[in-house]
Amino acid sequence: MINNGVEMSDIANPSVEFSLPQPVYNRGGPARWVFSHSAPYWPIWGGALIGALGNAGMAAVVPVLIGQALNVISAPSPNSSQLVQIALMLGISQVVRGILMLGRNFGFELLAQKVERDVRNELYVSLLGKSMTFHNLQPVGDTMARATNDVRQVNFLFSPGVNMVIGSLDFLIMPVILAPTYNVALLATPVLFIILYFIALRRYLATLKPITDEVRSSFGQLNTHLTEALDGIETVKGASQEKEEVRRFSDNVLRYRDASVHQGDVEARFLPLLLLSVALAAGLFHALVLFHQGLLNVGQVVSYFGLLLLLDFPTFTSLFAYSRISLGLAGARRILELMQRENNLDQNIGGYAEPMRGEIEFRHVTFEYQPGDVVLEDISFKVKPGQTVAIVGQTGFGKTTLARLVNRTYDVTSGQVLVDGVDVRDWNLEALRRSISIIEQDIFLFSRSISDNIAFGRPGASEMEISAAGKAAQVEEFVSSFAEKYKTVIGERGVTLSGGQRQRLALARAFLTDPRILILDDSTSAIDSATEDKIQRAIYRAARGRTTLIITHRLSQIRWADLILVMRKGRLTALGTHEELLRVSEPYRRIFS
Repeated sequence: MINNGVEMSDIANPSVEFSLPQPVYNRGGPARWVFSHSAPYWPIWGGALIGALGNAGMAAVVPVLIGQALNVISAPSPNSSQLVQIALMLGISQVVRGILMLGRNFGFELLAQKVERDVRNELYVSLLGKSMTFHNLQPVGDTMARATNDVRQVNFLFSPGVNMVIGSLDFLIMPVILAPTYNVALLATPVLFIILYFIALRRYLATLKPITDEVRSSFGQLNTHLTEALDGIETVKGASQEKEEVRRFSDNVLRYRDASVHQGDVEARFLPLLLLSVALAAGLFHALVLFHQGLLNVGQVVSYFGLLLLLDFPTFTSLFAYSRISLGLAGARRILELMQRENNLDQNIGGYAEPMRGEIEFRHVTFEYQPGDVVLEDISFKVKPGQTVAIVGQTGFGKTTLARLVNRTYDVTSGQVLVDGVDVRDWNLEALRRSISIIEQDIFLFSRSISDNIAFGRPGASEMEISAAGKAAQVEEFVSSFAEKYKTVIGERGVTLSGGQRQRLALARAFLTDPRILILDDSTSAIDSATEDKIQRAIYRAARGRTTLIITHRLSQIRWADLILVMRKGRLTALGTHEELLRVSEPYRRIFS
C-alpha cells in the first residue's frame, strides 16, 4: 500500500510487541530517516524550493538595477524616464521577493511541523511496542528527553536549519551566474570563495558533530536525574538529602553547560566569516583594476560589489543554520537508537486467538534478565482451568517474575509456558493479554476520573457495568463520599487516594474485564483487615470459573488455594495443598509459622 510516496505496511515492524499501521521509513541512518519522513510532503518541498530560488533571484536584481541607475545618473544628460522605470522594476521585484520569501518560510515551517508530528507518532508507537525488559532498563527521564527535546531538534533541523541553508545556497550561485555578464574575469573571486567555503564548512561540521552529540547526551542525563529526583521526592525529603541532590543536579547542569559552551566556542571560530571579508576586499580590488583598465564602468563596479555582498547571507546564516542541522541529526540519532534497540517480543498477529479456558502449564522454564543472571530455574507445574494457585516464598525469589511469564510481559530464556496447551509465544499477543488481568502491589492509576480508571481495559463499558465492578471491589464505600462520585478526577498515580483505595480500584478494573486468568500480586497488602474480609469474599466470587494466581503472604488467602507453589531462590521447592505441604515441606511450615 502506498501513501504519499511512502510505503505503508499493516505492521510497521513485525518484530515488536505492539504496532499500528503506519509508513515504513528508511532507518539506514539519521539523515536518511529524517528526510524519509519529509518525502511524502514533496509538494511542500517544491513550493519552498521555488520560493528559495526566486527569493535569491529577486535579491540579485537589486545590485544590478542600482548599477544601471548609477550609470544613468552619471551620464552627461540623465534620462529621468529611465530612472522611473528602474525604480518601478526595483519596487515590483521586491514585492515579488517578499511573496516568494513568505512561501519559502511558510513551506519549510509547515514541513518541519508535519515531520515533527510524524516522528513523535512513530516514536510513541515504538515505545508502546517495547517489552518490559526494555522499559525496566531504560531510564524514563532519558526517554522523555528523546521524546520531547530531541524530537523538537528534528523540527529545528528543517526550520530554520534546512530553510536557511537552501535559501542561502541560492545566494551563492547568483554572483557566479551574473558576474560574467560584466567580465568573465570577475568569476575568479566568487568561485574561489565557494570552493574554500565548502572546504571550511566540511571541517566545521566534522568538528561540530561529536560536540552536538555530547550536548544532546548531557541533556538526556540531566533530564534523567531530574525525573528520578521528582519521582522519589518523598524519599529525598525523608532522608534530608536535598543538598546532595542539588549537588548532583548541579554536576549534570555543568556538564550540559560545558558542552554548550564548547559548541559556542567552535561556532565563534567559524572560518568562512574571515573568508568573506577577504573575498569582498579582493573582489572590489579586482573590479577597480578592471575599471582602471577601462573594462568596467562605475555602475558595473557597484553592481558587481553588490552581488559579492550577497555572499554575506549564506556565510552568516550557515553559522547558525548548520549547528541547527547538526543538533537535529544528533537528536535523530538518539531517537533512532532508542527505536532500533533490540526487542524480543512480537505481536504475532496471525497467532492462536481462540477463547481461553485458563489452563496453565510450565515446562522446565528458566528465565534470565541478563545472561548469567538466573531468576527462575527449571520450573515445572500444571494448573487446571478454574483452579486457584497461591505462590509463596521470601521476597526476591522470583514469584512476580513467574507470574509475568504467563502474559508474556517477559519471555522465557528456555523451556515453555503454555496456556490451554498452546505456547504463549504462539498466541496472538492481544488475545492472550485481553484474557489475563494482573493486579500489582504497586498500583498505577491515571490522572483521569475514577470511572475512566476502572474502565481502562474496557473503554466502552457502561456506567452500570462500572458501578457493578466498583461494588464488587468495595469501591462504592469511599466513592460515595466524593461530590462527583465516579466522575471524580484523581491525581497522577492516584496520589489523592490511599493505598487501600488504589488497590480496590485496581480490583474493580480487573473485575470489569472479566478475565479467564486473574493474577493478584500481593494486591491486598495495603488494605485493613475489615476491608480485606470484604474484598476476600469479592475475590473468591470473582475467582469462580477462572484460573487465579495469587502472590501473597496472607494466610487467609493461602489456605483456600487449590494449589500452593513454594518458591526458594528461583526454584520450585514444593507444591501441593495447604494440608499436604504442612506434612511434607519444611520451608512451607517455616513460612506458615
